[in-house]
Amino acid sequence: MAGLSFFRAGRRKPRPIREERTVVELDGREVPLCIRHHPRARRMTLRIDPVGGGAVVTLPASTPADEGMAMVRRKAGWLIGRLEALPPRSVLADGAIVPLLGAELTVRHRSEARGVVRREGNALIVAGRPEHLARRLTDWLKAEARREFAARARVKAEALGCPMGRVTVRDTRTRWGSCSANGNLSFCWRLVLAPPFVVDYVVAHEVAHLAVRDHSPRFWKTVATLTGEAERARAWLNSHGEALHRFG
Repeated sequence: MAGLSFFRAGRRKPRPIREERTVVELDGREVPLCIRHHPRARRMTLRIDPVGGGAVVTLPASTPADEGMAMVRRKAGWLIGRLEALPPRSVLADGAIVPLLGAELTVRHRSEARGVVRREGNALIVAGRPEHLARRLTDWLKAEARREFAARARVKAEALGCPMGRVTVRDTRTRWGSCSANGNLSFCWRLVLAPPFVVDYVVAHEVAHLAVRDHSPRFWKTVATLTGEAERARAWLNSHGEALHRFG
Protein backbone atom coordinates (compact mmCIF):
# COMPACT_ATOMS: atom_id res chain seq x y z
CA MET A 1 0.00 0.00 0.00
CA ALA A 2 2.85 2.37 0.81
CA GLY A 3 4.31 1.83 -2.60
CA LEU A 4 0.93 2.45 -4.26
CA SER A 5 0.41 5.67 -2.28
CA PHE A 6 3.86 6.94 -3.26
CA PHE A 7 3.22 6.14 -6.92
CA ARG A 8 -0.04 8.07 -6.95
CA ALA A 9 1.45 11.11 -5.26
CA GLY A 10 4.50 11.34 -7.47
CA ARG A 11 4.65 12.34 -11.10
CA ARG A 12 6.77 10.70 -13.70
CA LYS A 13 9.30 13.03 -15.19
CA PRO A 14 8.74 13.47 -18.93
CA ARG A 15 11.24 11.59 -21.02
CA PRO A 16 13.73 14.00 -22.57
CA ILE A 17 13.99 14.79 -26.25
CA ARG A 18 17.24 13.37 -27.57
CA GLU A 19 18.99 15.14 -30.42
CA GLU A 20 21.89 14.09 -32.58
CA ARG A 21 23.42 16.47 -35.12
CA THR A 22 25.31 15.23 -38.13
CA VAL A 23 25.88 15.94 -41.82
CA VAL A 24 24.50 13.75 -44.61
CA GLU A 25 25.60 13.83 -48.24
CA LEU A 26 22.69 13.90 -50.67
CA ASP A 27 23.26 14.12 -54.42
CA GLY A 28 26.76 15.47 -53.84
CA ARG A 29 25.58 18.12 -51.37
CA GLU A 30 26.35 18.15 -47.64
CA VAL A 31 23.16 18.76 -45.67
CA PRO A 32 23.14 19.47 -41.90
CA LEU A 33 20.81 16.98 -40.25
CA CYS A 34 19.24 16.90 -36.79
CA ILE A 35 17.84 13.54 -35.67
CA ARG A 36 15.34 14.03 -32.82
CA HIS A 37 13.91 11.23 -30.69
CA HIS A 38 10.71 12.67 -29.25
CA PRO A 39 8.79 10.82 -26.53
CA ARG A 40 5.41 11.97 -27.91
CA ALA A 41 6.16 11.23 -31.58
CA ARG A 42 3.95 8.51 -33.06
CA ARG A 43 5.53 8.37 -36.52
CA MET A 44 8.61 9.51 -38.39
CA THR A 45 8.49 13.01 -39.86
CA LEU A 46 10.91 15.01 -41.98
CA ARG A 47 11.02 18.76 -42.41
CA ILE A 48 13.52 21.35 -43.53
CA ASP A 49 15.16 23.72 -41.07
CA PRO A 50 14.90 27.17 -42.71
CA VAL A 51 17.13 28.72 -40.06
CA GLY A 52 20.09 26.40 -40.47
CA GLY A 53 19.44 25.42 -44.07
CA GLY A 54 19.32 21.73 -43.20
CA ALA A 55 16.80 19.06 -42.26
CA VAL A 56 15.17 17.71 -39.10
CA VAL A 57 13.92 14.15 -38.81
CA THR A 58 11.76 13.37 -35.78
CA LEU A 59 11.39 9.78 -34.57
CA PRO A 60 9.45 7.99 -31.85
CA ALA A 61 11.66 7.36 -28.84
CA SER A 62 12.18 3.66 -29.65
CA THR A 63 12.81 4.03 -33.40
CA PRO A 64 16.46 3.51 -34.39
CA ALA A 65 18.22 6.51 -35.89
CA ASP A 66 19.10 4.35 -38.93
CA GLU A 67 15.43 4.27 -39.93
CA GLY A 68 15.32 8.06 -39.87
CA MET A 69 18.47 8.26 -41.95
CA ALA A 70 16.95 5.83 -44.46
CA MET A 71 13.88 8.06 -44.80
CA VAL A 72 16.12 11.08 -45.40
CA ARG A 73 17.85 9.25 -48.25
CA ARG A 74 14.53 8.09 -49.74
CA LYS A 75 13.27 11.67 -49.79
CA ALA A 76 16.55 13.20 -50.92
CA GLY A 77 15.04 14.70 -54.08
CA TRP A 78 12.21 16.38 -52.20
CA LEU A 79 14.58 17.62 -49.51
CA ILE A 80 17.13 19.12 -51.90
CA GLY A 81 14.34 20.78 -53.86
CA ARG A 82 12.93 22.42 -50.72
CA LEU A 83 16.36 23.60 -49.58
CA GLU A 84 17.12 25.12 -52.97
CA ALA A 85 13.79 26.94 -52.89
CA LEU A 86 14.54 28.62 -49.55
CA PRO A 87 14.62 32.42 -49.71
CA PRO A 88 18.10 33.95 -49.42
CA ARG A 89 19.29 34.71 -45.90
CA SER A 90 18.78 38.31 -44.78
CA VAL A 91 21.73 39.37 -42.64
CA LEU A 92 21.03 41.98 -39.97
CA ALA A 93 23.71 44.49 -40.82
CA ASP A 94 24.14 48.14 -41.74
CA GLY A 95 21.94 48.86 -44.76
CA ALA A 96 19.68 45.83 -44.32
CA ILE A 97 15.93 46.22 -44.84
CA VAL A 98 13.76 45.02 -41.95
CA PRO A 99 10.01 44.59 -42.66
CA LEU A 100 8.65 45.60 -39.28
CA LEU A 101 4.86 45.12 -39.17
CA GLY A 102 4.50 46.00 -42.81
CA ALA A 103 6.91 48.97 -42.78
CA GLU A 104 10.25 48.56 -44.55
CA LEU A 105 12.91 50.04 -42.27
CA THR A 106 16.57 50.50 -43.15
CA VAL A 107 19.20 49.55 -40.58
CA ARG A 108 21.70 52.35 -39.93
CA HIS A 109 24.73 51.70 -37.75
CA ARG A 110 25.99 54.72 -35.83
CA SER A 111 28.65 53.81 -33.32
CA GLU A 112 28.49 57.25 -31.69
CA ALA A 113 24.70 57.23 -31.24
CA ARG A 114 23.19 57.16 -27.76
CA GLY A 115 21.16 54.26 -26.51
CA VAL A 116 21.07 50.89 -28.21
CA VAL A 117 18.36 50.84 -30.91
CA ARG A 118 15.81 53.48 -31.80
CA ARG A 119 13.48 54.13 -34.69
CA GLU A 120 13.78 57.37 -36.64
CA GLY A 121 11.18 57.54 -39.39
CA ASN A 122 11.98 54.72 -41.80
CA ALA A 123 15.34 53.94 -40.20
CA LEU A 124 16.45 51.77 -37.30
CA ILE A 125 19.45 53.41 -35.65
CA VAL A 126 21.73 50.89 -33.95
CA ALA A 127 24.45 52.21 -31.65
CA GLY A 128 27.63 50.57 -30.39
CA ARG A 129 30.27 48.34 -31.91
CA PRO A 130 29.45 46.79 -35.31
CA GLU A 131 29.99 43.21 -34.10
CA HIS A 132 27.12 43.70 -31.62
CA LEU A 133 24.66 45.08 -34.17
CA ALA A 134 22.84 41.84 -35.02
CA ARG A 135 22.36 40.85 -31.37
CA ARG A 136 21.21 44.31 -30.30
CA LEU A 137 18.79 44.60 -33.17
CA THR A 138 17.41 41.11 -32.54
CA ASP A 139 16.87 41.92 -28.86
CA TRP A 140 15.07 45.12 -29.83
CA LEU A 141 12.85 43.27 -32.31
CA LYS A 142 11.96 40.69 -29.67
CA ALA A 143 10.95 43.45 -27.25
CA GLU A 144 8.84 45.11 -29.95
CA ALA A 145 7.25 41.76 -30.76
CA ARG A 146 6.29 41.06 -27.16
CA ARG A 147 4.84 44.55 -26.73
CA GLU A 148 2.79 44.29 -29.93
CA PHE A 149 1.55 40.75 -29.31
CA ALA A 150 0.67 41.39 -25.67
CA ALA A 151 -1.31 44.53 -26.52
CA ARG A 152 -3.34 42.74 -29.18
CA ALA A 153 -3.86 39.68 -26.98
CA ARG A 154 -5.17 41.74 -24.05
CA VAL A 155 -7.80 43.43 -26.21
CA LYS A 156 -8.96 40.13 -27.70
CA ALA A 157 -9.01 38.30 -24.36
CA GLU A 158 -11.13 41.07 -22.87
CA ALA A 159 -13.52 40.81 -25.82
CA LEU A 160 -13.99 37.11 -25.03
CA GLY A 161 -14.16 37.72 -21.28
CA CYS A 162 -11.36 35.21 -20.73
CA PRO A 163 -8.49 35.61 -18.26
CA MET A 164 -5.08 35.66 -19.89
CA GLY A 165 -1.70 34.69 -18.48
CA ARG A 166 1.68 36.08 -19.43
CA VAL A 167 2.87 36.64 -22.97
CA THR A 168 6.33 35.46 -24.02
CA VAL A 169 8.24 35.39 -27.30
CA ARG A 170 10.59 32.65 -28.46
CA ASP A 171 12.41 31.67 -31.62
CA THR A 172 10.21 28.68 -32.40
CA ARG A 173 10.62 26.89 -35.72
CA THR A 174 7.55 24.67 -36.06
CA ARG A 175 4.72 26.83 -34.72
CA TRP A 176 3.91 30.53 -34.71
CA GLY A 177 2.11 30.54 -31.40
CA SER A 178 0.81 28.44 -28.54
CA CYS A 179 -1.60 28.67 -25.61
CA SER A 180 -0.89 26.72 -22.44
CA ALA A 181 -3.48 25.14 -20.17
CA ASN A 182 -3.04 27.96 -17.64
CA GLY A 183 -3.62 30.70 -20.20
CA ASN A 184 -0.05 31.68 -20.97
CA LEU A 185 0.53 32.69 -24.58
CA SER A 186 3.76 32.28 -26.50
CA PHE A 187 4.62 33.54 -29.98
CA CYS A 188 7.50 33.33 -32.40
CA TRP A 189 9.13 36.76 -32.26
CA ARG A 190 9.73 36.66 -36.03
CA LEU A 191 6.03 37.33 -36.60
CA VAL A 192 6.80 40.99 -35.94
CA LEU A 193 8.42 40.92 -39.41
CA ALA A 194 5.05 39.98 -40.98
CA PRO A 195 2.24 42.35 -42.01
CA PRO A 196 -0.18 43.43 -39.26
CA PHE A 197 -3.08 41.29 -40.54
CA VAL A 198 -0.89 38.18 -40.15
CA VAL A 199 0.09 39.11 -36.60
CA ASP A 200 -3.55 39.81 -35.78
CA TYR A 201 -4.61 36.39 -37.01
CA VAL A 202 -1.97 34.44 -35.08
CA VAL A 203 -2.76 36.35 -31.89
CA ALA A 204 -6.49 35.78 -32.44
CA HIS A 205 -5.87 32.06 -32.99
CA GLU A 206 -4.08 31.63 -29.68
CA VAL A 207 -6.44 33.87 -27.71
CA ALA A 208 -9.38 31.87 -29.07
CA HIS A 209 -7.84 28.83 -27.37
CA LEU A 210 -8.48 30.53 -24.04
CA ALA A 211 -12.16 29.86 -24.71
CA VAL A 212 -12.03 26.73 -26.91
CA ARG A 213 -9.15 24.30 -26.52
CA ASP A 214 -9.69 22.29 -29.69
CA HIS A 215 -10.04 23.19 -33.39
CA SER A 216 -13.75 22.49 -33.62
CA PRO A 217 -16.17 24.62 -35.68
CA ARG A 218 -16.87 26.56 -32.49
CA PHE A 219 -13.18 27.44 -32.26
CA TRP A 220 -13.03 28.80 -35.82
CA LYS A 221 -16.19 30.82 -35.22
CA THR A 222 -14.47 32.31 -32.19
CA VAL A 223 -11.40 33.18 -34.26
CA ALA A 224 -13.65 34.90 -36.81
CA THR A 225 -15.01 37.18 -34.09
CA LEU A 226 -11.47 38.29 -33.21
CA THR A 227 -9.92 38.87 -36.64
CA GLY A 228 -11.16 39.49 -40.14
CA GLU A 229 -8.58 37.99 -42.49
CA ALA A 230 -7.80 34.54 -41.20
CA GLU A 231 -7.76 32.81 -44.59
CA ARG A 232 -5.57 35.50 -46.14
CA ALA A 233 -3.18 35.36 -43.17
CA ARG A 234 -2.82 31.58 -43.38
CA ALA A 235 -2.09 31.83 -47.09
CA TRP A 236 0.55 34.50 -46.42
CA LEU A 237 2.30 32.33 -43.83
CA ASN A 238 2.26 29.33 -46.18
CA SER A 239 3.92 31.42 -48.89
CA HIS A 240 6.25 33.63 -46.86
CA GLY A 241 6.69 32.02 -43.46
CA GLU A 242 10.02 30.42 -44.30
CA ALA A 243 11.45 33.82 -45.25
CA LEU A 244 10.85 35.05 -41.69
CA HIS A 245 13.22 32.37 -40.43
CA ARG A 246 15.94 33.56 -42.79
CA PHE A 247 16.45 36.88 -40.97
CA GLY A 248 19.48 37.14 -38.74
